[in-house]
Amino acid sequence: MPSDKRQRQDEGRLLRLEAQRVATHKDSRKRQVRSLGLLLGGLLVVAGAIAIFSADGADEDVSTDTTEATDDTATTTPPAEIILPGAGASVTGETPCPEVDGSSERTTGFEMPPPMCIDPDKAYTATLTTTEGDIVIELDVANAPVTANNFVVLSRYHFYDNVPFHRIVPGFVNQAGDPVGPQPGTGGPGYAIPDELPADPATAYAPGAVAMANSGPASGGSQFFLVIGDPNGALSGAGSYSAFGTIVEGQDVSETINALGGPDERPTSPVAITSVSITET
Repeated sequence: MPSDKRQRQDEGRLLRLEAQRVATHKDSRKRQVRSLGLLLGGLLVVAGAIAIFSADGADEDVSTDTTEATDDTATTTPPAEIILPGAGASVTGETPCPEVDGSSERTTGFEMPPPMCIDPDKAYTATLTTTEGDIVIELDVANAPVTANNFVVLSRYHFYDNVPFHRIVPGFVNQAGDPVGPQPGTGGPGYAIPDELPADPATAYAPGAVAMANSGPASGGSQFFLVIGDPNGALSGAGSYSAFGTIVEGQDVSETINALGGPDERPTSPVAITSVSITET
């Protein structure tokens, strides 16, 4: 049987061993916690870097290309904002003939088509002053008297002042004539005029021709287009647009305007008619 002294020595040694074991365990736990903290910190740094690069990549993936793959004439230049000049005065009841000297108030709303205000025995030309230059149109009073008269009346009422070319189809047409909207290309004077269709559609829509736009038979009002070309026979094949004039000066200006056509048949920079003056001889 061991003595009390030996027993106390053994108990002390056991206590020291247990204390050492506990201390070693604590140091191990500390090292594990420290390693785990370093690992988590590293993961957070990596995650942050991934998040940053992903955001940059998302920005790069945002497409600003407005080209339509099926449109050979489309351009990557974004379309310009089309600003309509706003409505002018309105006429209630019968439309009176405007002043020949151009002094009539700008008027864009009418209840009825105009009476015959031009002299069928005189020649009429319209000079479109545009943001790209002047275009002089010889009006075809002989073959389209109603349409020519309508254009003269609206011009003398300053209907077309500051009106944009809202539709430009490269190689085809430049279209204008809507001052009121509510969306560009949807407005008109408030009335419709009868059609005066060409006897020979095959030659009526040659480059430089001027014709009325419409949404069906006898629906023309104020919108018109300048012909650049008819490569697919869309105009001559239909023959359903009243041709009422020919550009005699400024076809190059019309072509310059046409070069501004972009996606969705909209201009890529603002282009407008600033005024129209009528000359009669």
